[in-house]
Amino acid sequence: MRTTVDLPEDLIQEAKLRAARRRVTVSAVIEDALRASFARDVAAARNIVNLPTYGSGGVRPGVDLDNNAALLDLMDGIE
Repeated sequence: MRTTVDLPEDLIQEAKLRAARRRVTVSAVIEDALRASFARDVAAARNIVNLPTYGSGGVRPGVDLDNNAALLDLMDGIE
């Protein structure tokens, strides 16, 4: 598909240099760059952080996760 895109001159020059080094078209370089960028976005969206749990994996008895004030008191050592 043909389309027109305005890109900074330095970016076009870099794409042309890479295309020449790899002996491919500028379109192929831009396509590869877009695909790599999209793949990184997908990978970042899937990057789930697993936090360690200790003990039974639950909360201490008496802790109400729906009560912010009580949680702050517990974290500050006020019981």
